[in-house]
Amino acid sequence: MPSKRRSGNRLYDPDSVRFINPAQVGGIETSVLDDGAARGVRVAWVNTGSPLRYKVLIDRGLDIADAFYSSLSLSWLSLTGATPPTRALDRGLDWLSGFFGGLVCSCGPQHVGAPETVEGVEYGLHGTHSNTPAQVEAICRPDPAAGIDTMSITGLVRTARVFGPNVELRRTISSVLGVPAINIHDVFTNRGNTPARHAWLLHCNFGWPLVDKGARLVYRGKVVPRADSVKWFADPKRYKFVRSPVAAHRGAGEACAFIDPPADSAGFCHVGIVNEKLPLGVEITYPRKHFGRLTNWQHFGPGGEYVTALEPISGGMDCGIPAGQLQPGQTRTYDCTLSVITDPAALKALIRKWG
Repeated sequence: MPSKRRSGNRLYDPDSVRFINPAQVGGIETSVLDDGAARGVRVAWVNTGSPLRYKVLIDRGLDIADAFYSSLSLSWLSLTGATPPTRALDRGLDWLSGFFGGLVCSCGPQHVGAPETVEGVEYGLHGTHSNTPAQVEAICRPDPAAGIDTMSITGLVRTARVFGPNVELRRTISSVLGVPAINIHDVFTNRGNTPARHAWLLHCNFGWPLVDKGARLVYRGKVVPRADSVKWFADPKRYKFVRSPVAAHRGAGEACAFIDPPADSAGFCHVGIVNEKLPLGVEITYPRKHFGRLTNWQHFGPGGEYVTALEPISGGMDCGIPAGQLQPGQTRTYDCTLSVITDPAALKALIRKWG
């Protein structure tokens, strides 16, 4: 009888395998982009062994830019592209000059939202994380023959200066071979000797063809529009459905609201976006205790600036929860999973239960 090894939840039979190099079925490959505005940016290409593939920007805080399910793009990409990190974009609205969009663009770790001066300290739009390179600690590739199904990349992203603040993020992006999902595990530690202001937001940006007229945003709970978006978010039969390009969203036109989503019996929130015509959807799952609110950004501009974002947020940006603090030596953990769904029945169930 041939020997078998357990691989995740599956049994792997080494006598029946038809590949010798695990890269044939999935894994992680690193490279450096060498053309245009992105020249010099380190990236990790992740092939999950399912139709899901995505690109991690090592030099942009281990955020995620491109993400495709088969031939269909999930993320919105801006025209800036994945530019190299620079401290020159830390002030005012300059962050927008390097905002590549992407499936996940993280904001913080000291400030999220509009530029603001707090206790004499000036914070630029959405903080400094996205313009900070990561120091790679480990890349783990799947090896079914060894019973290893998980692939991951782990790195350190440091927000540091003399006299503080000195905050360290250890981030792990992981997927399981054959499973169309992305897991994000963030652990912050205040390495300094004074308290550090802290706020964290995952800017999950969805684009065409997932985002198209009639696609549905999935979330429940109290909705509090930003002051300039009250009219836009007045009717859930309108704001929960993607519209055709809107003239009012040319340039800086946009709408934004904060949502207080319920949690399931295990304490997890479930939100997402569904395009039943494709059929295709993305479900975002995260512990309610990690992210107390959700932000929904809608920017349906003509000419390709056509995007909506679902953004789990820990606090700040007038979401109803103030920005917090990390005491010296204190750690704080955030987890989030993005799962691709294509089964029509599962998409309908997501809408019925959480939409």
